[in-house]
Amino acid sequence: MKKLLLPILLGILLVLPISAQIKWMNPLNQGERTIHGRWWKNELKDNYHRMPDRAEKDVRKPVWDLSKNSAGLSIVFRSNSPEISIRYTTSGNRQMIHMPATGVSGVDMYATDQDGNQYWCAEQFNWAWGDTIKYTYKDITYHTPSYEFHLYLPLYNTVTWMEIGVPQDKELTFIPESLEKPIVVYGTSIAQGAVASRPGMAWTNIIERETEHPVINLGFSGNGKLEESMFNYLSEIDAKLYIIDCLPNMTDISDRIYDRMMKGVDILRAKNNTPILLVEQNYCHWQSSQKAKEDNDKTNNEFKRVYEDLQAKGIKDIYYLSREEFNFSYDSTVEGTHPTDLGMRQYANGYEKKLKEIFQEDSEDRTVYKPCTQQRDFYNWKSRHNLMIQRNRGNAPQIVLIGNSITHFWTDEDRQPEKIRKANQKSFEKLFKGKVVNNMGFGWDRIENGLWRIYHGELDGFDAEKVFLLLGTNNLGINSNEEIVSGMTQLIHAVKQHQPKAKIYQVGIMPRRDNEERVDTINKMIKEKLRDTDVTYVDMTPGFVDANGKLIESMFRGDGLHPNATGYENEAKNLTPYVKE
Repeated sequence: MKKLLLPILLGILLVLPISAQIKWMNPLNQGERTIHGRWWKNELKDNYHRMPDRAEKDVRKPVWDLSKNSAGLSIVFRSNSPEISIRYTTSGNRQMIHMPATGVSGVDMYATDQDGNQYWCAEQFNWAWGDTIKYTYKDITYHTPSYEFHLYLPLYNTVTWMEIGVPQDKELTFIPESLEKPIVVYGTSIAQGAVASRPGMAWTNIIERETEHPVINLGFSGNGKLEESMFNYLSEIDAKLYIIDCLPNMTDISDRIYDRMMKGVDILRAKNNTPILLVEQNYCHWQSSQKAKEDNDKTNNEFKRVYEDLQAKGIKDIYYLSREEFNFSYDSTVEGTHPTDLGMRQYANGYEKKLKEIFQEDSEDRTVYKPCTQQRDFYNWKSRHNLMIQRNRGNAPQIVLIGNSITHFWTDEDRQPEKIRKANQKSFEKLFKGKVVNNMGFGWDRIENGLWRIYHGELDGFDAEKVFLLLGTNNLGINSNEEIVSGMTQLIHAVKQHQPKAKIYQVGIMPRRDNEERVDTINKMIKEKLRDTDVTYVDMTPGFVDANGKLIESMFRGDGLHPNATGYENEAKNLTPYVKE
């Protein structure tokens, strides 16, 4: 028997995974900004809570207890591993009678490729529910060098410990949260995520994923009651928008809605002018008793009175979202109140339409130039996006250049050898001497990526004198001439919404090898399009093509696209009249 046991044990060891082959990393140990969806970073270093420890003495106990649930929190990382493992522990109940354990306590993962396309990581995984919950995503197929993964945490449980693991020879890099101002949601169990089948289907997470604006979820099941203590904490957040969606918890105290909300607005407006969105209670007439309908109508009428009185007082940036805009049906809820996944989708659709209106984003359902991120260059694109926001806040620019690698290479960072960078930078510094300039050139950027950057804060919080648009060349291989011209006008419109005081300059596409005629045609089209408008067209042809319209190769680095130092001197010459005017 002893002789038989040894081969059997060896066989088992050969079959079982060897833990040393997996490198495990705790997100809490990877920097103070690796947990997305939170404020009060310095007060939340060692946990997955949603409010700081000091809130325990300021808010009611049920609110504090629910704030320890990880609803709306997520971890973002980049990896090229075909297998990703997550293991974690929780401190609460794993399931509820009307909500599956995968929503209460599970995690949910999405992937974004180098062109900004998003995918759900479907159930190609093993999972185990014990003292430690384990998810193992297997057979991840990479169409690009790596993906950015977005891991949503449990909606109704408290995560006490978590690690993410990949094989030792694979990449695992955590991505810090965006510096863009967040959307802050204050609400009820519906906002917290009840009763989504998995975390990614909570409407707050759908909004975060599809708009890519950061979201802070302060939904507290049964306890969104428009309390002064919560408005005090909301006012501490430098938000892009406050969403107030508490009415489902107010039917029994509807007589307090008006006073509490008016007080809440006073608290917020004492600190900031952030837009506020008031949201009606969402329900279907045919799903409610007559009394329930009357109670729900009463809460909505009180909220409408708040909105109308705020408007009458001249309080600016107050918006309203009615229940009809969610378009609920028979199948929208589980038991007449909490949304099914279909209901969560309807919530998200209603919110997304309203958010585009508030943020003045293009509300058309575009298939061409839908704003998106990218990761086609060797540096981290989102980190550079954060850098742009940080620069603008530190030293507000007078002039902004929004472009691709041609603009980026002119100056900025360590993308090229120091000798070349300094040679290029000389003409840049001479051209913009005495001006605060932000070079927002991103390698490989297309029009749709520039749109995303504008919509996500790179032109917010300051008043520029001039904005130069230099995108388009990277769209030549995938878009028609007409589409490129349309995209340029879309960019112009976005700049006007975010920088209404700035003078806008649309710079013609730089001539490039084997595309001289086509580039010339596109430039003539956009120049004609801008005739009799307040946008100035800048011709970038002089000095870059000869009398026959062919590229002057001596102006370029050898690729027929990126200028050398002499080429940048010529670009500066073409821009000089517009910079100096």
